[in-house]
Amino acid sequence: HGSDRVCPHRRLGRKRALPPCPNPLFLRWLTELRDQAQEKGLKIQYTYQKAINSLNKYPLPLQNAKEAKILQNFGDGICKILDDKLQRHLRENGPDAPIHSLPEGAPPKEVKKGFMFPLQTNAARDPGKDKGGGGRRKKREYVPQKRSGGHAVLLTLYRQSQIPGSKGFMFKMELQDEAQLLCDKSFSVPDLGSKYTAWSSVSTLIQKSLLVKTHNPARYSLSEEGLALAERLDAAERGSEARGEGSQVQEEEEEEVSSSLFRLPAGTNNSSFPRHSPAKTGDSQTETETKVDATGSDPQTSRKPNAGLLLPGTYEIVLCVDFIETTGSHQRKQELVKELQRNGVNFDIRKLNVGDFLWTAREKVAPVPGQLRAAVGRELVLDYVIERKRMDDLCGSIIDGRFREQKFRLKRCGLRRPVYLVEECGAAASHLSLPEATLQQAIVNTQVVDGFFVKRVQDVRESAAYLTIMTRYLTKLYQNRTLVCRSRELEGDGASDEERGSLPSCSLMSFTEFNHGAVKNKSQTVREVFARQLMQISGLSGDKAAAILERYSTPYSLLSAYEQCSSEAEKEKLLSSIRYGKLNRNLGPALSRTVWQLYCSQGVLT
Repeated sequence: HGSDRVCPHRRLGRKRALPPCPNPLFLRWLTELRDQAQEKGLKIQYTYQKAINSLNKYPLPLQNAKEAKILQNFGDGICKILDDKLQRHLRENGPDAPIHSLPEGAPPKEVKKGFMFPLQTNAARDPGKDKGGGGRRKKREYVPQKRSGGHAVLLTLYRQSQIPGSKGFMFKMELQDEAQLLCDKSFSVPDLGSKYTAWSSVSTLIQKSLLVKTHNPARYSLSEEGLALAERLDAAERGSEARGEGSQVQEEEEEEVSSSLFRLPAGTNNSSFPRHSPAKTGDSQTETETKVDATGSDPQTSRKPNAGLLLPGTYEIVLCVDFIETTGSHQRKQELVKELQRNGVNFDIRKLNVGDFLWTAREKVAPVPGQLRAAVGRELVLDYVIERKRMDDLCGSIIDGRFREQKFRLKRCGLRRPVYLVEECGAAASHLSLPEATLQQAIVNTQVVDGFFVKRVQDVRESAAYLTIMTRYLTKLYQNRTLVCRSRELEGDGASDEERGSLPSCSLMSFTEFNHGAVKNKSQTVREVFARQLMQISGLSGDKAAAILERYSTPYSLLSAYEQCSSEAEKEKLLSSIRYGKLNRNLGPALSRTVWQLYCSQGVLT
């Protein structure tokens, strides 16, 4: 009799059997979200997978996504997405559409076994049926596709590390510029309909422990695994190039002709170098040529990853104009561009993070037939930067404090020949907020005290004439010189022995490193913020702040020094004997007392 009651109950249970998951609609949407994130390489795919696991374990049907908040890994974001999809589903299928079963004709999206298996228990699976599962994926080594972003980044860092005396890392901007030559996809502009660039693959390289990112600004270098992989990729690429050259005799003959044409100017120019360039530059050039010839590779292709030399005749001098100087409806700004065009100046308008005008040595790159975008040539910044000031602008910058900050940033930008181009306003100077004598004194201080070269002109036409003359002068000055790319991080901002003499410097920064290092609102170190704090004190210039930072690089080190002093008088005079500037003058007791009051007292500065 007892069994008679059990059997109908079992038959009834079989008739009303629930699907494996009572919320298949939510499950399908979560699966779609996870697969989309997986295709894009987003880490949120793991969050979606955890939410899928929680939903599979929940035995009750959900009326809306808000009820899912009681489950693990269901936050406000996932619940909102599911609610939006649910509302769209009800609008399309009617308010009475079932939400605990899938619509007719729409089978549930198949779950990818390759993704699910690594999250399940390995002991209960049959390894023979696990195609593309966790076991095989762990054994398979990640190798980026040829001409992809990851492939280009690995090759660029490896080839840069093989250059004698290389710094062992690269900044983001210079890495993008060099890797672009080895990649079909742009590192800065996403493809149509996508928000991802070739640079997006860097996160995958870091995740795979092939790339190491350190410091701020970021420095990128290869790990041991990345170095081994990049070495194999480089060997494979050089091997494929060698096979391609061997299979086509005609191409090989053309390469020999181009190789001889390439070497001829280098040997010819070497004979004239001792007169115009230092022996050090000539030696480095000779070493480079010897190394290229020993490898047996084409000099034209070997010069690209070597990013160190620009030989005479391979570059042109270009005037770079900050776009602020040309945009706007004011007639004065449009007149500058017209004057430069009328004078036949080779100029380029771009965003400059410091200064209004500068000159670059831009590599000449021949367009490749059949290629949409021309290859980007390397650019090195010459040691001349110009800050242009009208009298009214000078007056405004003195009042709001920009004038002193601009001079400090120009000194620290890494270029050794800063110039102030001052445009007189004529009769308009009498209507300014500051007396003309004050403005004239500021100009004299800029030249005598701060050490800038000051050029006075009357109007925009004279400014354009000065820029034209400077462009032609620099073109002639650098026409027979071999330029070497240097890193500001390693060589600092001091003038070289060559620059102190009559010859211009041949060791120049890349434009990307210069412009990136001159960003005004970039994230700053404690040392930089400390310097800005000190410069807010009246009478404490950039040179004085730099002298204090050499001894006390952070506020903590300065406060620790104050704590070690035995008396108040000793604290007041702690900084008075610090020497600053070219004349090695003492900082003085007055400023020393002011700094002590600022950091150690709560009262008003006296």
